[in-house]
Amino acid sequence: MNRKHLKRGALASAIVLALSGCASVAPERFSQQEIKNRVAADRLEMYAEQEPITAPLTFHEAAARALKYNLDYRLKLMENALADGLHAVSRWDMMPRLLVGAGYVTRDNDSGGRSVNILTGVETLSPSTSQERNRSLANVEFSWNLLDFGVSYYRAQQKADQFLMAEERQRKVVQNVLQDTRNAYWRALGAQRLIARVDDLLVRVDKALDRSRQVGKQGLLPQPVTLAYQRALLDAVTLLSQRRQELELAQAELSALLSIPPSVRFTLAEEKEQALPPIPGNIEELETMALERRPELMEEWYRKRVTANDIKAAMILTLPGVQLDFFNAQYDSNRFLYNQSWSDSGVRLSWNLFRFASRPALERAHEAQNRTDDHRRMALAMAVLTQVRIAVQRYALALKDLEIAGESARVDEQLFQYSKSAATSRVDSELEVIRAEARHLLTEYQRYASYSNAQAAWGRLYNSIGFDVLPQEIASHDVKSLARSIEATLKDWEGTSFKPAGLPRASNASLKTAGDR
Repeated sequence: MNRKHLKRGALASAIVLALSGCASVAPERFSQQEIKNRVAADRLEMYAEQEPITAPLTFHEAAARALKYNLDYRLKLMENALADGLHAVSRWDMMPRLLVGAGYVTRDNDSGGRSVNILTGVETLSPSTSQERNRSLANVEFSWNLLDFGVSYYRAQQKADQFLMAEERQRKVVQNVLQDTRNAYWRALGAQRLIARVDDLLVRVDKALDRSRQVGKQGLLPQPVTLAYQRALLDAVTLLSQRRQELELAQAELSALLSIPPSVRFTLAEEKEQALPPIPGNIEELETMALERRPELMEEWYRKRVTANDIKAAMILTLPGVQLDFFNAQYDSNRFLYNQSWSDSGVRLSWNLFRFASRPALERAHEAQNRTDDHRRMALAMAVLTQVRIAVQRYALALKDLEIAGESARVDEQLFQYSKSAATSRVDSELEVIRAEARHLLTEYQRYASYSNAQAAWGRLYNSIGFDVLPQEIASHDVKSLARSIEATLKDWEGTSFKPAGLPRASNASLKTAGDR
C-alpha cells in the first residue's frame, strides 16, 4: 500500500506541476534590446549579398537589379517554394500507412479473473491471472485505406494547382516590378539631368531677390515695380522648389524598387532616351493574347480546379471505405502468452450512410460552384479586354502629350536664348532672363515627365497583355547577364507581337533632350 500511495502521490504532484505551468503562461513583450537586434538583423538581411554598383545603371540593368533584389519579388519566390514543398509533402498522403509502435505497461496489482461454467453456473477455477504486471509491447502495421487514398489524391491535386497559382502570382509581381521600374527610372534620369541646373537657378533667384530688396530700400526703383519683380521671382522659386521635390522623390522611389540602401548614392547612365514604339493597330490580336497570358486569368482558372477537387474529395467520402491490412506484426512480452509474437491481415468495409445521403446536395453545389467560377473568370476577362483597349488609348494620348511637350521645350529654349542675348546687350532685364530660364527648365521638366509618362503608358500596355519579362531559361543570374536576358526578351515581344497602326509616332525632335542637343 505504501508503494501504491507513493505512486499516486507522484502522479498527483506531476499533475499539479503541469497545471501550474499552464497557469503561469502570460503575455511577454519583446524587450527594447530585442527590438533593436531584430531591426539590425533585418537591415542586414534586406541588403545582403547584393552586387555592388560599380558603374552608372542602364534601364535594363535597373530592371535586372529590381527583379533580383526587390523584396516583394523575393517574397513571391519564397511563397512559390513553399507551395512546391507542400505539394511534395501532399503526395506522401497517398501512400499506404506504415506504423511502428512500442510501449511499456505497468499496473499496481495483478489482472486476474474466475471462470464459471455456463450451463451449471459453478465456479470451475480459483482466481488466476494470465498477464504480467509489467509488459513491453511492440507492433508494426502496414495498411491502406482506399477512401483515404482517394481523398489524398484530390488534396494532392489541389496542392499542385496551388503551386501553379503561386507561379502566376509570381509572374504578376515580375510584370508589376518591371512596370514600376520603367516609370521610376526615366523620371529619376530626368531628375539626375535637371536637379543640378534647378539648384543653380534657385541660387541665382535668391541673389536676385536680395538685390531687389536692396534696390527697394535705396529707393532706386518705384516700390510697385520692386514688389512686382519680387513677386515674379517668388513665383519662379515656388514652382522650381515643387519640381525639385518631385525629382528627389523619383530618385528615392527608384532606390526602393531596386532595394538599394537610402545612404548609397548611385548614378544612372546618360544613355539616349529609348525610341518609343508606334501605336499598335492589332488590338484584337492583343486582346486574344491577353486572354491567353494574363496571370490573373490563369490563376482564376487554376482556382476553379482547386474548388472542383475540394468537392470531389467530399464526394469520395460518401462512398464505402475499404481498409486493407496487409501485415500487422505484434509483440507482447507477457510470459503467460503461448505466442508472444504474431501477425494478422484482413479487409474491413465501412460505409457512412448518412454521408452518402448528402451526395445529391454535393452534386448541386459542384454545379453551382462551376457556374460561379466561370462567371467570375468571364467578368475578369471582360475587365482585361477593357484594360487592353484603355492601355492602347492612353499610350496614344501619352505620345501626343510628349510631342506637345517637346515642342514647348524647344520654343522655351529659343526664348531663353533670345532673352540672354537681349540681356547681354542691355536690351532686357535680369528678371526676364531668370523668368525665361525658369520657364525653360519647367517645360523641360514637363518634357521629361511626359516621356516617363509615355514609358509608363507603354509599360501598362505591355503589362495589360501579360507578357513575361524573363525568358524560360536564364544562363546566369548576375545583374549583367540578367539585364541582357531582359533586353532580349522585351525586344522579342515588341518585334513579334505589336503591329503599328499606321499612325504617326512622336517626332524625333520631341524625343531629344536639351542635353542631347
